[in-house]
Amino acid sequence: MRISELSARSGVSVATIKYYLRERVLPEGERTSATQATYGEEHVRRLGVIRALVDAGVGIAGVRNVVAVLESPPEHPYDLLGAASAAVNPPGLDDDALDLGPARALLGRFGGDPEDCFPAQVAAVARALNALDRAGFTVPESVLDAYVEHLGAIAAAELDATPTDSAEAALRYVVLGTALVEPLILALRRVAEQIAASRRFGHD
Repeated sequence: MRISELSARSGVSVATIKYYLRERVLPEGERTSATQATYGEEHVRRLGVIRALVDAGVGIAGVRNVVAVLESPPEHPYDLLGAASAAVNPPGLDDDALDLGPARALLGRFGGDPEDCFPAQVAAVARALNALDRAGFTVPESVLDAYVEHLGAIAAAELDATPTDSAEAALRYVVLGTALVEPLILALRRVAEQIAASRRFGHD
């Protein structure tokens, strides 16, 4: 199909498709002349992934990271998770100055060794805890216990559902699940709080 057809199929404008081609997050089509190329179903699928990531708030640099991992997925499942996490959660500028102690203590509640966690993930927890501390907000211990219990269950369920037929399928599931499902989890948390508040306090 030509680029105009690709645009119609994907719902992405021709100008945006050309931008993704320049940024090398969308592979080149098959050249038919110096100024023309044809595109296939893989381009439609890739545009679906790109648009989903962009709509979830992932910038073009993050999209490029995801694409790089999708095109060269690591073989070991543990490394796969790390690559997926790094693709959509780049390190912060001040990570080297972070106090990781409180983050490691919190992660220890999950029953594993915090040293087994990817450094970027530990740093992300530390940044979140620092933000809470700066705001003077303390999460009650009972609430932290609930987070650990239920997030642990969510993680186990997600891993059980991860495809095992190929590394690329697993990576696609993990990367898109990280980028696109986290907003859903946040939205469901807020809905759950509204329902819990309605049951506890009632409403007009």
